[in-house]
Amino acid sequence: MKRLAIAIFLAAGLCCAQSPDGFQPASTNVWGAEFPRVDAAGKAEFRIKAPDAAKVQINFWSGSKIDMAKQLDGFWTATTGPLVPGFHYYTVIIDSAEETDPGSHTFFGGGKDASGIEIPEAGATYYSPQDVPHGQVREVWYNSKVTGTWRHALVYTPPGYDTNTRTRYPVLYLQHGGGEDETGWVRQGHANFILDNLIAAGKTKPMLVVMAYGYAWHVGHVNADLTGKPFGSPEMMKAMQEMSSAFEDDLTQDLIPYIDANFRTIADRDHRAMAGLSMGGMQTFQVTFDHLDLFSYIGGFTGQVACRC
Repeated sequence: MKRLAIAIFLAAGLCCAQSPDGFQPASTNVWGAEFPRVDAAGKAEFRIKAPDAAKVQINFWSGSKIDMAKQLDGFWTATTGPLVPGFHYYTVIIDSAEETDPGSHTFFGGGKDASGIEIPEAGATYYSPQDVPHGQVREVWYNSKVTGTWRHALVYTPPGYDTNTRTRYPVLYLQHGGGEDETGWVRQGHANFILDNLIAAGKTKPMLVVMAYGYAWHVGHVNADLTGKPFGSPEMMKAMQEMSSAFEDDLTQDLIPYIDANFRTIADRDHRAMAGLSMGGMQTFQVTFDHLDLFSYIGGFTGQVACRC
């Protein structure tokens, strides 16, 4: 499971309350929610109201399910052993029905919205908001001629972008993994805070970071019926190749020109990079190897080179 760092503890009210047993509300909770809670050892405590249920489980996407115990007040509770520091997706299974936890924010992963809990990394602050200058994360919509649709992207602009109006910046195109979307780098991973802290420490140069929606079809594409087709089947692989091709065309023909026209970029290959995780790593290899005239820096994390035989 990939490591996505989140460590923001809400600053007031119930979200700062620590119980006598050392548990405190998770940073990923909705405002005012006391559960789920975490302790310094990395254990997580859950509490779900389901008075009429016969069975309730916490379903972690690592593959484990935790049975909850019913209490006299109709709430179900469970406490895990120490979890690996980082972000964990989960859902609640109530009598075979999969639900999100009302105490947790939802995060897009696995192709759907799910609950999430952050287990803080002891002593680590690199991904937390610090008392340093902060950049901004901006939403953009651009009209893609490749897909025939309006498409969404997030753009991180570094501190001082709006005041240093004569400064132009290098650009990193940063792609998410399969089942997630362009919001994950910020909402689950807090890439903006990581960049703020690195820039403030002089460990990286100020840059723009573009996080694009990684799924695309060429205009007029008709989806094949993939019902019952396993991953790795010829039909599934063909569909993935078609989607990857459409994404490549959209990025190079529509998104990059849009970013260069609407942001103060240094619009040449020496100042343009691309990196990605998992599916995003595969996309990075495909796009950059096909367009070495556009990119001079390439990063792939657990990605594979797509075979187009």
